[in-house]
Amino acid sequence: MLNKRQQFGKESESLAARHLKKNGYKILERNYRNELGEIDIIAKEKGVLVFVEVKAGKTPLYGNPKWAVTPKKQRKISMVALYYLKTTHQTHAKARFDVVAVSLTKKNPGIEIIKNAFDLAYG
Repeated sequence: MLNKRQQFGKESESLAARHLKKNGYKILERNYRNELGEIDIIAKEKGVLVFVEVKAGKTPLYGNPKWAVTPKKQRKISMVALYYLKTTHQTHAKARFDVVAVSLTKKNPGIEIIKNAFDLAYG
């Protein structure tokens, strides 16, 4: 059984996946996990492999959710993405990192795709 926070995250990821599909992305994986961490969504858009981090918020108190992908989180996603590329033999594939911000505030609800939100970050 999921707690409220986990349920909110799952629903937000489903909204993000539907929004990505409507915008021409093909979803390849959801909640891809390995020993290094997790990537919310792996998709393809116009021949580019896209690693997507979904961030959601219910209140404007903490600002737009898109700002919640910290440098530490970027490094973790990068390491998981590199592992994915290596194990799927796609190390030469064109790839990028997008963030989908799901804002479920009463005054300003919306879903925003931030393409190329950050560069490969490791070290």
